[in-house]
Amino acid sequence: MNDNWRVRRIALAVLVSVGGMGTGCAQTSATQMQPAVPVAASAAPSPDSAGAAAVQETQAGAAQPLPGSQSATALTPDEAKQNAAGNVAELQRMIRGSELNELRTTYNGTYGASLLFYGKEMTYYVALFQNKTFWRVIKTVDETRAEAIYRGFAAKSAQLAEVEIRRTRLEAQKAYTNHLIEITQDRANRLQADLTVARQQQAVVANQQKQTSEQANALQAEKTAAQDQLRAVQRQVTELQRQVEGGLPTR
Repeated sequence: MNDNWRVRRIALAVLVSVGGMGTGCAQTSATQMQPAVPVAASAAPSPDSAGAAAVQETQAGAAQPLPGSQSATALTPDEAKQNAAGNVAELQRMIRGSELNELRTTYNGTYGASLLFYGKEMTYYVALFQNKTFWRVIKTVDETRAEAIYRGFAAKSAQLAEVEIRRTRLEAQKAYTNHLIEITQDRANRLQADLTVARQQQAVVANQQKQTSEQANALQAEKTAAQDQLRAVQRQVTELQRQVEGGLPTR
């Protein structure tokens, strides 16, 4: 009887011990299945989100209003990021193909603005250029913003071209004035040549007139002398005739 009771006690102790070990193992497994994330780590953003936030903050601070546009056309962080990544080089590569559609273009002198559309990605490229060389390129999927940015770039190109257009007009006016000077000077030279010829001819005529007058005077003197001589000869002839006929009967 005592032996049976002892065996039962030992069996009960073994069962209690095994049950405690199972409970402990179950608790340990449950603990291991739960995510072991520190409170501080769960509150901190992931590296990707932190980097994106830092980029957005930096670009939001660096984004400036587009030239000639209102603050409504200021670059968004995404647009600033794309612009910094090299939209100019990207558009230069794409424009060599035939997939871009030119929607609008404005020229002001050597400056201009273009609105291009890439249909495969429904993306707009707005470019400000000089001498057909891209200066700034903004990439966006927002049609309204693309139109607004294009208007801003077009206004900026007009503003930049004012001095250039004024210089072009002044150069043309100067060239035209120089052309008028050349024409007027040529006419003055012609008139001067005509006047010189007239003066020279006048001098020749005056000299000829003088010589002719002198010759006329000389001829007049010779004529007068000849007439005097003629009259003298005629008187001599009359006298000789009278002498020859002297003593002859008259009729």
